[in-house]
Amino acid sequence: MRLLNMKATRIIALLLSMATVFQACKDDTAEVVPLPTISVSGTLSGLPGATVQLKASINAPGGVKSVVVLKNGAAFDTKTGTGEKTLDYTKDYVIENVAAGSVVNFTVQVTDQSNQVSALTTIPVTVTAVAAPTVVTVQGNLEGNITWTADKIYKLVGFVRVGEEAVAGTITKTGTLTIQPGTIIIGDRASKGTLVIQRGSKIIAEGTVSKPIIMTSERAVGEREPGDWGGLVICGRAVNNLAANAAAGLPKGSGLLEGEYGGFHGGADNADNSGSLKYVRVEYAGIPVQPNAEVNSFTFGSVGAGTTLEYLQASFGLDDSFEWFGGNVNAKYLIAYKGLDDDFDVDNGFSGNVQFGIGIRGATQADVSGSNGFEVDNDSPGSNNTPFTSGIFANMSIIGPKGSSATTISSLFQNGMQLRRNNKLKIYNAVVTGYPYGVYIDSQRGDAEVNALNGELILNNIVLAGVDGWGSTGFGTSAVSDNEQIPAATPILIGTQKPSAWFAAQTGNKILANSSTIGLSASLWSTGRPTFTLGAGSSLVGVNLPTTLPTFFTRTTYVGAFNDVDWTAGWSEFNPQGVSYVK
Repeated sequence: MRLLNMKATRIIALLLSMATVFQACKDDTAEVVPLPTISVSGTLSGLPGATVQLKASINAPGGVKSVVVLKNGAAFDTKTGTGEKTLDYTKDYVIENVAAGSVVNFTVQVTDQSNQVSALTTIPVTVTAVAAPTVVTVQGNLEGNITWTADKIYKLVGFVRVGEEAVAGTITKTGTLTIQPGTIIIGDRASKGTLVIQRGSKIIAEGTVSKPIIMTSERAVGEREPGDWGGLVICGRAVNNLAANAAAGLPKGSGLLEGEYGGFHGGADNADNSGSLKYVRVEYAGIPVQPNAEVNSFTFGSVGAGTTLEYLQASFGLDDSFEWFGGNVNAKYLIAYKGLDDDFDVDNGFSGNVQFGIGIRGATQADVSGSNGFEVDNDSPGSNNTPFTSGIFANMSIIGPKGSSATTISSLFQNGMQLRRNNKLKIYNAVVTGYPYGVYIDSQRGDAEVNALNGELILNNIVLAGVDGWGSTGFGTSAVSDNEQIPAATPILIGTQKPSAWFAAQTGNKILANSSTIGLSASLWSTGRPTFTLGAGSSLVGVNLPTTLPTFFTRTTYVGAFNDVDWTAGWSEFNPQGVSYVK
């Protein structure tokens, strides 16, 4: 009996052991989980700039831990999973501007919760050819509602006018020209194509940061020159101070823009609306119509306050970058880049408001008439005609050509601000550097000096910064001249060997021997895109714009056009010579 019990015990132990082994084998089999798999379908292609959607269907029995996507072998996107057994991955991709026929390969790989990795799966995107845009030739007078679209290039031949006013005061046609974001307009070089918006008509040219409207030379990369075409002219019906011209049939307050090419402007409607310009670039424009009478990159003739001007860049113009002949239009965010004559020219009773503007000069690009940052007149004879030129400018950066004492500049450069001929301009929170003279206020042809002493010409919070080693004061040592043989003893001269006591007595004005403390980047005097924001510790920061200015002005706490925000980003261009506009 005892022997039987021992045998039974052994049998039971053996059975238990076999059960344990069987259970262990069963557990091992349950832990085998299939690898994740990826499937894609269809082919992707498109033009540069188009958006395509990458898609992948993921099956992961072990639960998704992560999805990694590479673009041509470099990291493109990652996604963290939460244990999903299935997952549809999607991601938008904007096709880059690469050669037609190029293939961009995206590879997808999935890791599951057990760190098992799928095979690599490729999603190819083929870049297709960009069709050459149609070039539309435009000439003569336009009327009615006209739209220019971004899928075409518009070529201006001769003076192209929106509206018609062949005889002063007789508007026979009107029109509204709407230009889509991203549209390119070129000027015919042979006929000096020019776009003129006549009185009573409008231009609606509203680009965007990513799609500015570009008006430029028709010539190829590397061949463009200042003066390849005319420029943009807007004629309004706001007030100016022009005298009557009976011989030309022009009453007081109405006139022709210089050059007499049919640019009639002026009237009594200070609320006049000539349209809207936003994110617009004008490059290689400016033509002499007659001696000392030119079309500028941007010309505003008696433009009214109903008009919008924002984010405008004039580059490599043959004459002034921006010129106002009367009117009271307001403007913000202006770039005058390496023009030949003056950056900001103000005449004939302009009374608008301008904030945030920068002028940058090339070292050798200057005009025989003398080149300045500001050139301001009440009118050509310096008369007492009203309204006086009395506009308000604030937060301006006037960057002259002299970046260092070693830089050779044209002898035709003159003043950061030339305020002459009986004007009553007001300028606040502006910085001037790199010119032979900082500010010049004359007492010839009407007495701008008296206007300054009477508090009608105002300069407050103006910082004049010299250049290390350039003359005894950082502003050079040449004799004063504006090509009119004005004696050096008569004007108030600021930034010369004898700075004016008047300037020093005005609120917040400073004369610095050099620019070492004001935080300007050396890139402002080089080629390519400059750095505009101020360096750490800049002495230009902490200076409040007066609260007494009109509500149009943004309340800033710095001198100049920039502090820590670069409002030129995305839409401006500082090397247009290298951009291929016409494919």
